[in-house]
Amino acid sequence: MRLAPFQLHRPTELEAALALREQFGDDSAYYAGGTELLLALKARVLRYEHLIDLKRIAGFDRLARDGNELVIGPLVTHLRLATDPLIREFLPAYAKLSDNVGNIRVRASGTLAGNLCFSEPHADPPALLCLLGASVTLHGPDGRRSVPMAEFILGPFTTARADDEILTAIRVPLPTAGEQFCYRSFGHLEYPAVGVAAAYQSQAGAPRYRVWIGCIGDNPIHAEPVEAALAGVPPQALSDVLPQAAEAMAAELPASDDIYGSADYKRHLAAVFIGRAVLDSAGVAGGR
Repeated sequence: MRLAPFQLHRPTELEAALALREQFGDDSAYYAGGTELLLALKARVLRYEHLIDLKRIAGFDRLARDGNELVIGPLVTHLRLATDPLIREFLPAYAKLSDNVGNIRVRASGTLAGNLCFSEPHADPPALLCLLGASVTLHGPDGRRSVPMAEFILGPFTTARADDEILTAIRVPLPTAGEQFCYRSFGHLEYPAVGVAAAYQSQAGAPRYRVWIGCIGDNPIHAEPVEAALAGVPPQALSDVLPQAAEAMAAELPASDDIYGSADYKRHLAAVFIGRAVLDSAGVAGGR
């Protein structure tokens, strides 16, 4: 199906983009990579008379270190995140995730900011970004605000971003000494049926684990019961505790039947991949 006619606007400054959205209101939408938006427009799921192209705004393609954070601009693509030296050095788990997003067409043109704003419930990035403690910066008519990634995704195709706000940056804290991350996902289609992000760190000799689960519910799920069960357990003893903790957590997940699999199948996958991600983050053989 062909796109319905629309007018394309190409501002070169953030303020001009915000002014265009104020002028055209709900008949307009911001546009960056467009991999999700254009498909929705072609399918007539969405309809806008005006698209506000953000690709000419200076600085929106920024990917840099800022103190103890990495700053990712709204035009940074999945492919760039998979290959950029900064991401590969400081966040290798995220580089690996990004290298497996969608297909090469999606990775080459799709942006992380667009992925987050579209809020597809089976998308890979949110769970790992929650685990990493990331936040998003939003600019709108009333100024700038920061939202923790854990509070940004509100549900399927719904976020904390107001329609007249632009996501201008994703900020990711640099890992602390000895912190190790892993993301594991599985599915037969372009989106995974389940994804699990896990972290391990030894603090003063006490092992600490963190786990987030994505792609299975309406938004990323903090697996606090798993973390509590594993608190203080040394990596070599995980096999004594982890299987039961993973199974108990998976049994409570809000899975539902859809094209990605049955609810029972997804819960089984979640239990398996909670185990694999935790073991992998702790460097224990068997996580793969």
